Amino acid sequence: MTSPPLLRSALLQALPGVAHGFFTRRGGVSRGLYDSLNVGLGSGDDPADVLENRRRAATVFGAAEGDLATCFQIHSASIEIARGPWAHNRPKGDGVVTDRPGVLCGALAADCAPVLLADAHKLVVGAVHAGWRGALSGVVASAVAAMVELGASPARMVAAVGPCIGPASYEVGLDFMAGFEAVDPCYRQFFSPGVQNDKRQFDLPAFVLDRLGAAGVGSSEWISQDTCADEHLFFSNRRAFKRGEADYGRLLSVITLSDQAAI
Repeated sequence: MTSPPLLRSALLQALPGVAHGFFTRRGGVSRGLYDSLNVGLGSGDDPADVLENRRRAATVFGAAEGDLATCFQIHSASIEIARGPWAHNRPKGDGVVTDRPGVLCGALAADCAPVLLADAHKLVVGAVHAGWRGALSGVVASAVAAMVELGASPARMVAAVGPCIGPASYEVGLDFMAGFEAVDPCYRQFFSPGVQNDKRQFDLPAFVLDRLGAAGVGSSEWISQDTCADEHLFFSNRRAFKRGEADYGRLLSVITLSDQAAI
């Protein structure tokens, strides 16, 4: 069995003691709509296939499936601190941070933005699921605060936004934009004209990067992969909805403390 392929951030890859990766949909055992590396325990996929896919992903980091700490994601600003692996006892929330080696902090997404963060000096890492609701309600700032609780410094933090829906694929209505403007009129900058007058294109990765900067994170980047536009590599909620498909797979992003910096 070959290992599932990974995408990486150059910023995170340069950090000693930190290993990370953004998995694609390739390299798993699931079939049909979930072909092939679907890691969503809440999807309609065969649970045995999902667990095998999660096992394969964990193995890339020299870990067991039970070391993979992911939340029961609810599009919130809630972050959990993992003091050790929690196996399948998934707490509700949208991010996990840790200062313990061996814990794989994971975030699931299928158009929402996965965000991986690290302070390599204090050896604190985190993974965040940032859909538009979570990003707007402060999930990024919550993750940074949880890492600070473990001794990290925002100025030392490095963050990467993984594969997510890009601005060219994210058409929204005027009411969607109005919801952002009601929070802060400056958020209008993340919307560009749509094909029709009553539509706009929303730049989710740029908004998440802005939230990282507002939280004081020292450096960050988007790896510039649009999940909705690349069916070969990524699952996409929006693509599935447009096709009238009943469900979709979930992608996994992982960050962990590791001496194996070459991972």
